[in-house]
Amino acid sequence: MKVENVAEHIVDWLKDYAVKANMKGFVIGISGGIDSAVTSTLCAKTGLDLLCLEMPIHQEQNQEDRASRHIAWLQENFKNVSRLPVDLTPIFDSFVRALPPVANEEDRFMSLANTRARLRMTTLYYFAALKGYLVAGTGNKVEDFGVGFYTKYGDGGVDLSPIADLLKTEVYAVGKFLGVNDEIIKAAPTDGLWGDDRTDEDQIGASYPELEWAMEMQDEGKTSADFSGRKKEVFAIYSKLNAANQHKMNPIPVCKIPDTFKK
Repeated sequence: MKVENVAEHIVDWLKDYAVKANMKGFVIGISGGIDSAVTSTLCAKTGLDLLCLEMPIHQEQNQEDRASRHIAWLQENFKNVSRLPVDLTPIFDSFVRALPPVANEEDRFMSLANTRARLRMTTLYYFAALKGYLVAGTGNKVEDFGVGFYTKYGDGGVDLSPIADLLKTEVYAVGKFLGVNDEIIKAAPTDGLWGDDRTDEDQIGASYPELEWAMEMQDEGKTSADFSGRKKEVFAIYSKLNAANQHKMNPIPVCKIPDTFKK
């Protein structure tokens, strides 16, 4: 991959889109991970306004620290970057208290994890509307179009997706080229929705390089019968998630009314 060309192309695309949309810049949530670090740096390089939001919800301290240091690095290198901490923990806790109790708390862990992402999306759009900004998405190709590893109307609710045509390994390559902090490059990928240190690989059961391989194999028309051992296991994980999350990747189904019913 021609990393410099890719980075310049995305920066030009971002700026062109914002200018044509008559928007002043971008707002993005900074998580302390590689995707938001790369996306925010590319947005900063447009020269347009960039608002970086820190939105902790019972967050692991190391995630908050990485996010904070990345924003500080952006501000040292780009005059168009501003930052704003918005602690969403009290709002999340208040929301949980307003919900009816459940017999087993573990039954709603996934629902509440997704709620965190949707609270952040709501916050991003509040500031986007207030300031005339676009919400920049941070999803990569494997997450958005492979396994659907994101929250519908959460981190999937964005105005534009600058890195969604890049595989995760390609995002890392762009990050290294841009000079993203080494601690972010080395940190294990995590969605930060659980208030603990579990990684994406812990949740999915496969690493991003493995998922990229499976994505390529599926595109080539391979099936589970073509593999054995770990490859067979990874391909099965990818295929199951890809099938289960098509509802995220495809347009919302619309119930079409027959013309004969309208006359």
